[in-house]
Amino acid sequence: MRAGIPEEVGGMGVGTTNGLDWRPFVYSGLAACTAELGTFPIDTTKTRLQIQGQRNSLHAELRYRGMTHALREISRQDGFKALYTGISPAVLRQSVYGSIKFGTYYSLKKIVAQSRDDPKEDVLTNVLCAVTAAMLSSAIANPTDVLKVRMQVQGHHHSLISCFRDVYFHEGLGGLWRGVGPTAQRAAIIAAVKLPVYDFSKDRLTPKLGDTIATIISSFIASIGTAIASTPTDVIRTRLMNQRKFKTGGITSPLPHTALLYSGSLDCCIQTVRNEGVGALYKGFIPTWVRMGPWNIIFFLTYEQLKKIN
Repeated sequence: MRAGIPEEVGGMGVGTTNGLDWRPFVYSGLAACTAELGTFPIDTTKTRLQIQGQRNSLHAELRYRGMTHALREISRQDGFKALYTGISPAVLRQSVYGSIKFGTYYSLKKIVAQSRDDPKEDVLTNVLCAVTAAMLSSAIANPTDVLKVRMQVQGHHHSLISCFRDVYFHEGLGGLWRGVGPTAQRAAIIAAVKLPVYDFSKDRLTPKLGDTIATIISSFIASIGTAIASTPTDVIRTRLMNQRKFKTGGITSPLPHTALLYSGSLDCCIQTVRNEGVGALYKGFIPTWVRMGPWNIIFFLTYEQLKKIN
C-alpha cells in the first residue's frame, strides 16, 4: 500500500499498461450496459412523455397520462418489443459514455490522491472529477444519444445503421451532435451529485452495514435530488435531439419528422414554459426518478463485483 492507496488500484500490475489502469474503464462500461438493459423500457416512456405536447409539431397531442399509462399503451399498440426500440444505440452509448465517464472519474481521483500527502477524499475533489468526466464523455457519446431518442420517438427505424444513415444523409454531421450543450449540462448535474454522494455514503456505511447493503442504500441516496435537478435540462435536450434541421438544398425525408421548432436551448426553454407552463420542464420526472434508483443499484452492484476479479 502506498499513501493509503491499495497496490492493485494505485500501482502497476494486473490490469495496467504503462501505469494506466484499464479496469475502471472496462468494468464501468460493462456495468453501465447491464444497468441500461435492465431499465430501458422506463427510459422509453420518459422520452415519449418529454416530447409530447409541443405546439406546432407532430407531437402536440398528449397521448400518455404518465409512466404506467405509457408502458401499457406502447405495449398494447406496438408490442412489448417497442419498449426496447433504440436499445442498440443505448448500449453503444453506455459502452462509450459509461466507460469514459466512470473510468475517467476513478482515474482522476487516483491521480489526485497520488499527488498529495493526504490520501483522504474530499467532496470538492470528487465533484470536480465527476463533472469533468461527465461533460467529456457525454459530448463524445452525443451521436448515440441522438440515435436513441430518434428511434424511441419515431419507431420506424429497425436498426441503428438505418437511423444513422437517415440522420447523416439529411442533416449531416451536425445532426448527430444536436443538443450536445444541454446533454453535457445534464451529465454534469447528475455526475456532480451521484458519483461523489455514492462514494461518500458507501465509505461511511460499509463498516456499519456491510458491502452489499451499503451499496444499495448508497445508490438510493445518490439518486435523491438528481432527478429534480436534471429533469428540466433533460426535457430540453430530448426536444432538441428529436427536431430535424435539414441540410440546405438537401433531400427532404419522405418519412414524417418534427419541424425545426427551436433555435437553441434557451429558446426551447422559453417556448416550452410559454406554451405549456413551467410544469412541462418536469415531463418525464417520474420515470426519470423511478429509473435512477434501479439503474444505480444494478450499475454499482455489477461494478463492485467486477472489481473483485483479479
